[in-house]
Amino acid sequence: MSVYESIMQGLNEAIDYEKGNIKARTETISIAPLPNIKSDDVKNIRLSLNMTQVVFAEVIGVSVKTVEAWESGINTPSGIARRMLSLLRLDPLLPEKYDILSK
Repeated sequence: MSVYESIMQGLNEAIDYEKGNIKARTETISIAPLPNIKSDDVKNIRLSLNMTQVVFAEVIGVSVKTVEAWESGINTPSGIARRMLSLLRLDPLLPEKYDILSK
């Protein structure tokens, strides 16, 4: 099937759906809420990985100042950092598995 044919098929399916001729496939999913990560949690995760603040910051993609602020309680991780920290807590080998860190 050419790109043009594929696009036309998709457009025709969209029109049929809009007219009520076909039903869309649906799937219900649930997403775990972002965990609360406190200053002690950040430090414990880092120490469990046997990393310095410098290495830890590089692994999760933030500055050393950010890690220092999290660990001292000045700031708290938000959004993607909380998700990344929770994944590191669940799987300490994650950085090696995905070639973020090599030993």
